[in-house]
Amino acid sequence: MLVTPGNLLAQVNTPEDLRKLSKDQLPQFCDELRQYIIDTVSINGGHFGASLGVVELTAALHYVYNTPDDKLIWDVGHQAYGHKIITGRRDKFYTNRIYGGLSGFPKISESKYDAFGVGHSSTSISAALGMAVGSLHNGDKNAQHIAVIGDGAMTAGLAFEGMNHAGSIQDANLLIILNDNCMSIDPNVGALREYLTDITTSKSYNKVKDEVWNLLGKMSTFGKSAREIVSKIETSLKGAVTGNSNFFEALNLRYFGPIDGHDIDHLVHVMEDLKNIPGPKILHCLTKKGKGYEPAEKDQTKWHAPGLFDKLTGEIKKSNSPIPQPPKYQIVFGKSIVELAEKDKKIVGVTPAMPSGSSLNIMMEAMPDRAFDVAIAEQHAVTFSAGMATKGLTVFCNIYSTFMQRAYDQVIHDVCLQKLPVIFCLDRAGFAGADGPTHHGAYDIAFMRCIPNMIVSAPMNEEELRNLMYTATLDKIQNGTDAFTIRYPRGNGVMVDWQKPFSEIEIGKGRKIKDGEDVAVLTIGHVGNYAVEATKELEKEGLDVAHYDLRFVKPLDEEMLHAVFQNFNKVITVEDGCLQGGMGSAVLEFMAENGYSAQVKRLGIPDRLVEHGEQLELQRECGFDAEGIADAVREMVSAKMLA
Repeated sequence: MLVTPGNLLAQVNTPEDLRKLSKDQLPQFCDELRQYIIDTVSINGGHFGASLGVVELTAALHYVYNTPDDKLIWDVGHQAYGHKIITGRRDKFYTNRIYGGLSGFPKISESKYDAFGVGHSSTSISAALGMAVGSLHNGDKNAQHIAVIGDGAMTAGLAFEGMNHAGSIQDANLLIILNDNCMSIDPNVGALREYLTDITTSKSYNKVKDEVWNLLGKMSTFGKSAREIVSKIETSLKGAVTGNSNFFEALNLRYFGPIDGHDIDHLVHVMEDLKNIPGPKILHCLTKKGKGYEPAEKDQTKWHAPGLFDKLTGEIKKSNSPIPQPPKYQIVFGKSIVELAEKDKKIVGVTPAMPSGSSLNIMMEAMPDRAFDVAIAEQHAVTFSAGMATKGLTVFCNIYSTFMQRAYDQVIHDVCLQKLPVIFCLDRAGFAGADGPTHHGAYDIAFMRCIPNMIVSAPMNEEELRNLMYTATLDKIQNGTDAFTIRYPRGNGVMVDWQKPFSEIEIGKGRKIKDGEDVAVLTIGHVGNYAVEATKELEKEGLDVAHYDLRFVKPLDEEMLHAVFQNFNKVITVEDGCLQGGMGSAVLEFMAENGYSAQVKRLGIPDRLVEHGEQLELQRECGFDAEGIADAVREMVSAKMLA
């Protein structure tokens, strides 16, 4: 649904239009931009609090810098809604995150103003530095390169690596803007958070800094050198008043701030000054996530991406079905790990900055000394888990499938090569939905099953998730040499009555769901439920289809596969992962290695980037929803009859 913009916002279709406004008009423009985001997201959904927190910062950046010639990179991109609206996409913004519409993140192919595609955290500094060096190489010494990174993303190692390198390239026109709002999705943790708090809350330092700035600002005889004097004095002030050396300046980055990230006049003034200061530098801006919408300011985690809501009452709209609904897999994980941990004191949980998303927050509340949020640091999460495993702890390391890609070396080197039985719970496996290709968990089956000393499994329902978690904690596993991967999708399962007593699942053993004679359908994970629907529909048409749930991609249930290939020459595999190297590939490998010959049709995520949309929309597009499975069976049976 299209929202009507305010008077000033209606005049701005590009940053060039924004620069035609007077500075006195900018506060009103920011108010209209913030209201437009609130109105649109309340009706159409999407990420919310992050973009509200950077409205003034967004306007100041496009007002001062000559985008798109000057390059602006938004870290992660949750906060880039205002940027999209200003850069020619206002009238399409209602399609944001909708199937076939605008991406929820900056994307090079979508706009010339999107200098770099993002979605995972902490990439902006490295990308902007690369662009700055590229500009120098091409002889363009005037181009500006700005990376906007949150304090949550700053906790990741990649951000430090980028800053460490930037400090050694003093010719680079690089501005790092630290958008400090104390949040990622959940509240930030760690020593860096405490350090930033020390800087931003030191009344003595900020009072002295402001007094020096005001004094030198009045002394016009200093001219441009006043800024240099302030910079030199600030360095010693920070050390003398706060008792700490400046972390950023230790990396050879000139540090400015902290300043109010919601004061548009001051932001514009500071940025105009910073344009004339060469080399790598960092501007520390204090903002509030959800700024301008009181419910979002008060509960920033809840309002990160609230869905549809009533903007007047703040009521988040939920389906109120009178029929009990199956829980989300994430809730099943969160409650089940607490149940297991209550019986076994060796069980601990780890997540990189996703306690609420993964539901590990349930354990963090019940057992705060046994559940760890390690911040946006997936590599550390895995190696930290490996370290605890060496001391005999049973470690559940819960990482979204798409973010596990960032810690792949640690899985191989620190866990599997050392034969440590870490339990990896890969949340958001398969299509992530509206977050799109940066967040789809498409590759974990392929990249996990090729590692020695690794078990790879996927539950078809909530009860199987519980039982796989229980099985992974048993002594026979924890005293063994294999890590254990359990992958499951975002969203609801299929069982209302799911909280049943735990029972062991035999490693490498699948199950037959339905007998049949015409075609064998082999599934892994939640998509097996689509096969159940498909076989029921096909039965009405007189087609007798067998259905097998593999449960494990590694090790495979070879006994079951022998039975399949001895009795069927038509086989369909179904998975919600990439076809290259996935479960279907594993089945083909088994068939070839054992001398079987059959027609095998693989359904799954094809070898291309699948864009954003609802999960079922994307599954339908790729042909592995219930209808797609049924169509594949019909096509295979028809070909058999014609032959």
